[in-house]
Amino acid sequence: MLSHLFKAIMFCVMLASLSIGGHGQDAGQGQGQDASSTEDKRADNLPSGINDSFLDPNMKVDDFIKRFEIESREVFACRKQILDAIQLRPGMAVADVGSGTGLYLGSLSQSVGDQGRVYAIDISPKFVMHLRNRAKEEKLTNVETIHCSDRDVNLKGDSIDRAFICDVYHHFEYPEKSLKSIHSAMRDGGKLILVDFHREPQVSPERKQWLKGHIRAPLETFKQEIIDAGFKFEEQVSIEGFSENYLLRFIK
Repeated sequence: MLSHLFKAIMFCVMLASLSIGGHGQDAGQGQGQDASSTEDKRADNLPSGINDSFLDPNMKVDDFIKRFEIESREVFACRKQILDAIQLRPGMAVADVGSGTGLYLGSLSQSVGDQGRVYAIDISPKFVMHLRNRAKEEKLTNVETIHCSDRDVNLKGDSIDRAFICDVYHHFEYPEKSLKSIHSAMRDGGKLILVDFHREPQVSPERKQWLKGHIRAPLETFKQEIIDAGFKFEEQVSIEGFSENYLLRFIK
């Protein structure tokens, strides 16, 4: 009798754990990893294990800070122009999708002000913990960290005015699913800003070869995928200092 009761209790606990969604400072994997997700089609030409280093439990965030937050990286050197292209105003809510080390965290926080909101979203538990600590240390009280899945950014519907995806979209394993979740989260009139790499830029042969192997598709493909997700292409913004990167802006 007790054995049957114990099994029944454990089964209820298991069901409850599966139903827990993800939003807020301890957001988990959300609804993007249900049973039907096994039928999703992974992006074509995506390098195997492209996100493994971010999911490694032994990952050292400091190593990525040294790689990401340096002047030789275009999105670091051109960050003021990029921030201007996001077109933020006080009181807005912006999702920094793939926030990583938090390169733009302080700037986004300041741009939307105390009445605004910054959702710092990442697939890496280590990055999420780092983002949370960084926001606390820098007293960015309008920042909320979110742990997303590879299919869902884990945002509530109609909750954001801007989605900022900077050097991250080529890491989306299931772009159709992820874009769908971003589109659902965005308010009408909201904008998606995409910064990513040209697959074959006019750079050194060695760098060009690396990018060709790392970036699964050219600008035109990424642009069409976002249009297919329900966004309207607005413009390609010229950023002085860009040679490897480009910036596209879309509107819902």
